[in-house]
Amino acid sequence: MTITVHHLENSRSQRILWLLEELGLDYAVRRYERDKSTMLAPPELKQVHPLGKSPVIVDEDAERPRTLIETGAIVEYLVARAGGELGAPSHVEEALRYRQFLHYAEGSMMPPLLAILVIDRLGMLGKPARKPMLSMFAQHLEWLEGEIAGRPWFAGESFTAADVMMSFPLEAARQRAGLDDRYPHLLAWLEKIHARPAWQRALDRGGDYAFA
Repeated sequence: MTITVHHLENSRSQRILWLLEELGLDYAVRRYERDKSTMLAPPELKQVHPLGKSPVIVDEDAERPRTLIETGAIVEYLVARAGGELGAPSHVEEALRYRQFLHYAEGSMMPPLLAILVIDRLGMLGKPARKPMLSMFAQHLEWLEGEIAGRPWFAGESFTAADVMMSFPLEAARQRAGLDDRYPHLLAWLEKIHARPAWQRALDRGGDYAFA
């Protein structure tokens, strides 16, 4: 095994396990539990990378071992390592959508989702901000519902790494940010990805995952 995934429970790193299963690349998992009081990553992760965040992968099948952070960068690295499998489609418009959603997942969706998480943890102090934040986030869900209503996958006709990237924010939105029966196409998409054999195998490798 040449790729080690430093995997934090209930985190973005579940996508990396899933992508590795989809690509058929050999890997090992080192699993970390969150601190039960703070829900933060344990200090042991800082021994792998100074930021102490997950996902982190270490690829020893190179001229020298490579340590990589950032989900999108890791996804692009693994796609390239697999010869472009699950990468940008050949069709120009689908390739543009692929790149758009690959970066949109973290760049546009995750910041408000993190804000909603913080607001929820503030209890009554955060209550005044919750409704306007959810209203703002609903604009994302409405747009995405229209996008996925017109094609089977986010880039187009084929499943790609862009779908892998979109999984975590939509799973988080289902849990805490208003993704419900008003968005049937997004819910159907989540059911479809959760039924994929590679997703199931990644769940077995990674352990309990609250967003499943």
